[in-house]
Amino acid sequence: MALGFIPSDAAVLVVQAAAVAAPRRPPRPAWMQRLSGPAWAAIPIASIIGVIFAIRYVSASATGLTWLALIAVPILAAAALGWAAHGARPWLAVLAVPLFVLAWVSRTTLAGEAAATLLAALSCVTLGWLLAAVASPGWLKLGIIAMAAADTWLVLSDLLQAPNDVLVAASPGPGLPQLQSESFGSVSLGYGDLFVAGVLGAVLARQARRQWPVALLTLGLAGLFDLLFLVLSELPATVPVAAALIISEAWAWRSRRRRARPTRRAQWGSSPVEAGGRDSSASEVIDSWPREASSSTSVASSAERE
Repeated sequence: MALGFIPSDAAVLVVQAAAVAAPRRPPRPAWMQRLSGPAWAAIPIASIIGVIFAIRYVSASATGLTWLALIAVPILAAAALGWAAHGARPWLAVLAVPLFVLAWVSRTTLAGEAAATLLAALSCVTLGWLLAAVASPGWLKLGIIAMAAADTWLVLSDLLQAPNDVLVAASPGPGLPQLQSESFGSVSLGYGDLFVAGVLGAVLARQARRQWPVALLTLGLAGLFDLLFLVLSELPATVPVAAALIISEAWAWRSRRRRARPTRRAQWGSSPVEAGGRDSSASEVIDSWPREASSSTSVASSAERE
């Protein structure tokens, strides 16, 4: 018996939100710092546009992507369990093996679909973890927003559906699991929708910011966004992730402003004697104020109701 839309959708949204919460703080060894640069931040948008147009003009590339996913996803999932995720331990990496076996032998059941979706999400945790190690958080945040904008454009212009159908239908071979796109119950989710969540989580982890609030915000926004399935059959599921990023950044900026305000009031209200026991000119007082530092996929990305 097929699982209904609401429980299917709720399950995949929980997995997407978990991909935001899961990455641990990425390493910054010297060799990674030498490789770092803003160009890495173009990977999110390039992953969706490059794949869609590659399949659109060279449909055989979809088969290559299925093989890439079949090989890379279990390995990356093992890396997440062993190193890249919160609570990871090297010995936990072996858990990727039974997940892959289940996704293979029970690929037409809910258990097999759940295992495949979990493997994909874990692999995206590792990809985001690695990307955040070589790209600055500011550039990656722009990359996330750009990916969501490109995803929206592809969906609204109807450029995504046909290549995505080709990708979902592609198979690496008879009986082998299709890990290039995730299906659970009556809902399908693009690999890019999990990838962008993993990138956001890794960016937050690198900045030592709490990930769970943003993960829960992503889940709530995605649930509201998916109400549009009442009138649409396809949505850009990267949008709630980008929206959660924008809201969390606005909240962090507001919090910084509020923390800075009492300090300024205290400086205005202090007398020369309290400040240091001597009189001072207005220019000296102004010069003494603290100055605030300015801060400045892959496969198709879409969610579908089947």
